[in-house]
Amino acid sequence: MPFSLSAVLRPLSRAVTYTRWLHLLIASVAGVLVGFLYNKPFFAGGWLTWLWMAVLPLPLLLLAALIPVVRRVEGLQAQLLLTPGPHGLEARAASGIATTPSGSWSDRGRTAVWLLLRLEAGVALSALTAQLPLLAGAFAMAAAGRPTRLKGLPAIEAPHWWYGLLAPLPLVLLAAVAVGAGSLTAAAARLLLGPSAAERLTELEARTERLLEHNRLAQELHDAIGHALTVTVLQAGAARTAGSPEFTERALAAIEDTGREALADLERALRLLREDAPGPAGRPALTDTERLLESARAAGADLRAELSGPLERLPGPVSREGYRMVQEALTNVLRHAGPVPVSVRIAADADALELEVRNPLPVTSPNPGSGGRGLRGIRERAALLGGEAETGPDGGEWRVRARLPLRQLGPVRATICGAR
Repeated sequence: MPFSLSAVLRPLSRAVTYTRWLHLLIASVAGVLVGFLYNKPFFAGGWLTWLWMAVLPLPLLLLAALIPVVRRVEGLQAQLLLTPGPHGLEARAASGIATTPSGSWSDRGRTAVWLLLRLEAGVALSALTAQLPLLAGAFAMAAAGRPTRLKGLPAIEAPHWWYGLLAPLPLVLLAAVAVGAGSLTAAAARLLLGPSAAERLTELEARTERLLEHNRLAQELHDAIGHALTVTVLQAGAARTAGSPEFTERALAAIEDTGREALADLERALRLLREDAPGPAGRPALTDTERLLESARAAGADLRAELSGPLERLPGPVSREGYRMVQEALTNVLRHAGPVPVSVRIAADADALELEVRNPLPVTSPNPGSGGRGLRGIRERAALLGGEAETGPDGGEWRVRARLPLRQLGPVRATICGAR
């Protein structure tokens, strides 16, 4: 590879080189503060001073590593000074450096190793930062014909012009050491301050929960908005062809009610995306089934419903998901079969919730179960609750049937049994 001076000098033009340098220099402050507790030994001068700075703080750092919040402080400092680029939330997460308190003895051990490593590297770089520029100055003075006697450095008794050739070398060495030490420190921070196995597992679970929540939100929008649009289209078409002002008035009222419900569902979804949703309590449940049935009747369906059991005592997740399953089944009927007779059965007992929606198979319309994600969503909802769902032709009718078990929910089952 050809030599490139710009590539060699590029690290010196990056701000992160100097923030890492500063990060290591700060580490030697602990040695200076502890050194003030000692008088003559610490201020003996020369390399003995730096040795004391590297040794004296060790017990205190080992004790500090036992404090959980120290890991958080070190992680934040390392993120800000060791990682390049902007320091927003995403950049900090991608840095590979954790900013959480120690949660285990393993975390405390890694924090202790980090503190010791940072101290020793910081003291060494601080010594070079203080001494190498002095050495470069000594060479420059010797090149000018002036003998030098600097504390901690060998004396130059016979000055000569060729010392001028040596003057830049200490500065070049200091820059190279600073760049290399900064890169190695950043790598050590990712290793010693990076997330533990438990933290990575927690983050993976949180990411999985977010993905599941997004999928659930997509299904919610599909069911709620799809149902509202289907009912609205059918009502508008019926009102246009009916030629009856009275029927048109009823259709417009039904469209208005359906639109309001769709707007409420949309607002809940948007609030969930903004992470300030009021929680699942605001979502419709099987206790709101009558409103759903009236919406389907207003769209022209000849609907017969049979509701039994204590629906108001069902577990929240079962009741809410059951509502969406019935809603999607009715939407499919209106969309693919039109205003046909529909029977809906919702039965709850101590063991399970059963849902069934039936309608005649259309003669010329497409198969109501073909394509789309609606029926697949019904099966997915049932599976997530430990139940099962079946969709398909059954004796000249299209049937959607689901069974959601309640037996594993002990306290809820006892409540339902008492209400029967």
